[in-house]
Amino acid sequence: MRAFDAGWGGAVWKTLGNPVVNLSSRYAAVNHGKKRIMGMSNIELISDRGLSTNLKEMHEVKKNYPDHAVLASIMADEKEEWQQLIRRVEDTGADGIELNFSCPHGMCERGLGSAIGQEPVIAEEITRWVKQSTSLPVVVKFTPNVADICEQGRAAVAGGAEGVALINTVKSIIGVDLDDFIPFPKLRNGSTNGGYSGPALKPIALHMVASLGRQDWFSLPMSGIGGINNWRDAAEFIALGCTTVQVCTAVMHHGFAIVEEMISGLTSYLNEKKMNSVSELCGKALGCYKNWGELDMNYKVVAEIDAETCTGCGKCYTACYDGAYQAISLSGKSGESGKVLPTILTDKCKGCNLCSLVCPVNSISMVDVSPTEKIESWQDVLERGGYAIEDGISS
Repeated sequence: MRAFDAGWGGAVWKTLGNPVVNLSSRYAAVNHGKKRIMGMSNIELISDRGLSTNLKEMHEVKKNYPDHAVLASIMADEKEEWQQLIRRVEDTGADGIELNFSCPHGMCERGLGSAIGQEPVIAEEITRWVKQSTSLPVVVKFTPNVADICEQGRAAVAGGAEGVALINTVKSIIGVDLDDFIPFPKLRNGSTNGGYSGPALKPIALHMVASLGRQDWFSLPMSGIGGINNWRDAAEFIALGCTTVQVCTAVMHHGFAIVEEMISGLTSYLNEKKMNSVSELCGKALGCYKNWGELDMNYKVVAEIDAETCTGCGKCYTACYDGAYQAISLSGKSGESGKVLPTILTDKCKGCNLCSLVCPVNSISMVDVSPTEKIESWQDVLERGGYAIEDGISS
């Protein structure tokens, strides 16, 4: 209710099923410098609260907030157990059902959660059971702990689901205490692998969303999950095909009020782009997601340093010298601070972007120096690079 009062449009209830006993020590995090919770791992299972209590409260929320979406996330074992749980959920007035085929720890050891998501045939069968048992919309939540997310997409389509949610957390060990050698989060006798979430998860989530969204055979609505902290994150998921986004770790970190910035920021962005609704943004980036071989071989950039803002810290020089192409020199002129400013050796620069990524003050930009003569084939690439094809072997 507090979430809805803050401005959130809907909620997916903590997964319901046979109540479990959760551990007391259950979260651990990766920090980066002063930045807290770049990634978080949890070893928490489904709801440890009584099923009747959860269902009663779900009914109360829907009664008081009829215009807000409430989905019941459920997990069961046998067919009859799934069907019984569905009937009880329907009585709450919930707007839909999310099938948790994705929990990466604890529950999968019992043959549930990601153990189902990793077996598309079983996932399809259970989805079909559920669809035969309810008229409510059914959403399947995917596990990222697979080789190809599209296999789960095909199972959801074949099983008759109305939508999908992706991704759940990634299997992880967040770290190890080097004094007693117990992994985090620590319990008295050890620990176990958990599910990784938070900002560090976003690139993985975006890739999987795009991988599914670009398929010609897939047209179900996608709810994007994974590292969403602000309006820009949300917009990126939407641009790759999501019709809704879900946020969990960021709310745990910063509270429900983050939705205010997400709403205002996204609204301002849409106005700036002269879009009348979020639907105009949906999927707009999918056409730009290509296979490697489809990319423009004629595009070339080189680094350019702004001498006025450069502090002469030398980070770009070290990164390029030890990790790239030795295309930066420190033999240039000194800046106002007296430090030697780096100089780009344009004939050596390959445009890899590394120097601009490590620059702490954003003094390095990448400039388009694409040639006017176009590369038409791989033969052109090899010849211009000083290579020749002989007897089928490149030398």
